[in-house]
Amino acid sequence: MRMTKLIEHRGPDSEDVYMGEDITLGFRRLSIIGLCDGSQPMFNEDRSLVVVFNGEIYNYQELKDELEQFGHVFSTHADTETLLHLYEEYGEEMLAKLRGMFAFAIYDIPNKRLFCARDFFGIKPFYYTHIGSELMFGSEIKCFTAHSHFNKTLNEEALENYLTFQYSVLTETFFKGVYKLLPGHYLIYEDGEVKVKQYWESLFKPEEMDLAQAVDMLNDVLSESVDRHKQVSDVEVGSFLSSGVDSSYVAASFKGGKTFTVGFDYDKYNEIDYAKSLSESLGIDNFSKTITKEEYWRVLPKIQYHMDEPLADASAVALYFVSQVASKHVKVALSGEGADEFFGGYNIYREPLDIHFFTSLPTWIRKLLGKLAQMIPFEVKGKNLFIRASKNIEDRFIGNANIFSKREREKILKNPTGRFKPTALTKPYYDKCKGADSVTKMQTLDIHMWMVGDILLKADKMSMAHSLEVRVPFLDKEVFLAASKLPVELRCNKIKTKFAFRETARKILPDSCASKKKLGFPVPIRIWLKEDKYYAKVKDYFSNRTAEKYFNTKRIIKLLDDHKRGRRDNSRKIWTVFTFLVWYEQFFKA
Repeated sequence: MRMTKLIEHRGPDSEDVYMGEDITLGFRRLSIIGLCDGSQPMFNEDRSLVVVFNGEIYNYQELKDELEQFGHVFSTHADTETLLHLYEEYGEEMLAKLRGMFAFAIYDIPNKRLFCARDFFGIKPFYYTHIGSELMFGSEIKCFTAHSHFNKTLNEEALENYLTFQYSVLTETFFKGVYKLLPGHYLIYEDGEVKVKQYWESLFKPEEMDLAQAVDMLNDVLSESVDRHKQVSDVEVGSFLSSGVDSSYVAASFKGGKTFTVGFDYDKYNEIDYAKSLSESLGIDNFSKTITKEEYWRVLPKIQYHMDEPLADASAVALYFVSQVASKHVKVALSGEGADEFFGGYNIYREPLDIHFFTSLPTWIRKLLGKLAQMIPFEVKGKNLFIRASKNIEDRFIGNANIFSKREREKILKNPTGRFKPTALTKPYYDKCKGADSVTKMQTLDIHMWMVGDILLKADKMSMAHSLEVRVPFLDKEVFLAASKLPVELRCNKIKTKFAFRETARKILPDSCASKKKLGFPVPIRIWLKEDKYYAKVKDYFSNRTAEKYFNTKRIIKLLDDHKRGRRDNSRKIWTVFTFLVWYEQFFKA
């Protein structure tokens, strides 16, 4: 019970525990479907199977009808029970039938066999670890810390690679011996042995089609997905709304009654007026909050506590506050995650098109130009372009964040391990799409790494911190299958990012919104770090004992000083180190 208490925020409505001969399963419930009869752990008819499940199955009604035709008898109205009957009927092959977001564990009591799975894209988290002969698993790592035999040890390899990617990129987490079950994988624990196997792969398979065909296809699949994500609920559903086309599309198509927005009390970093205007035009109530600097900085320790692992994405705080606002009105909110990765929305995806002239030059000429550019001892316009153009996509793109190079992180770390090069971690995903164009390679990498390690981590952890379920209708199996068919020029071209998707959005949004550049929830970190108050706060962290233990403090303080004096923008590097130090304080110094 001490372990489940630590994740009470994920399920404040009820709790229960099953204690068997060889297993104990604890569960915290946030009631969304089957309000009266959906409690967990849940059993099948003869109590030979027991399940704990986090998430939603959006096609559970169709699956229930199918299973009833095969003779299965249901005793609840909850989607959870569908998993038990599917496993009885299909075993591990049940996963191909599902449509939803999920992390679950089914225990076969007579055969002493545990079957666990994580959804296709990693919307819901799943962690596991061995303690002696025992296997522990859960939705958050912090619940493991309540176990008397759990040994908290920092994984310095995770720290080293985090400094480059800005998120925990390894399968082994920041806690030594604790692992993440990857998206599209399942785990079997039997006879003391863990076996992990992949059951789903997100790969693009473009087909020939014109823009009109693409728009028709996307309109059908997106409308249907948004509708499912809203309708499969016994409670009211709202929607997050920034100024981008993704959340605007969801808000316009879900036909709900409430949207939620946050902004900052600084100039262009506030999207509330836009959100209110769009909501008013749609006949939807908008609830908003302006986040002050003081609030932002004050909540950072709590943010990193809920993350479980350090995440240096400054927009996570905006998600924390927008979830807080939404939780006062609804239990479920729709959000726009996944559209950029599926449809080609990040501005960096245009780089291969913008530098095509350089990358089409013979390799030796490109490499020569890159070396000459690197020899320039100061920053000059175009220098970085020549350096990047001299490299193949596999060598220059490791995802949306590339904070410290391998050489830079070795200089600031006290004890660099040098075990992983960034390109060694990205190579397996590039290998999956050999022969594809550069944009498709970048999207494939981001879907498997950036999206799950950063985007979905903060969406889940920040919403569940407020007992709010966030649903992501773009991250649907059927939506991806449609997106994977789009020719690359209908995903990202010289005219626009998310080209076909934006044209689809025009059916329900004003042109000005459908064409709007991506912003998300922008945060003025770069500016705040130059202010005396916050410069001093960060410098205190950069000088403390933890910093001295893991970093060459003179080097990280120089990054901070150079930024404050305007010599160069080191804000992302500073934030990455600072975030780790704040996180460490929550889990290791207390």
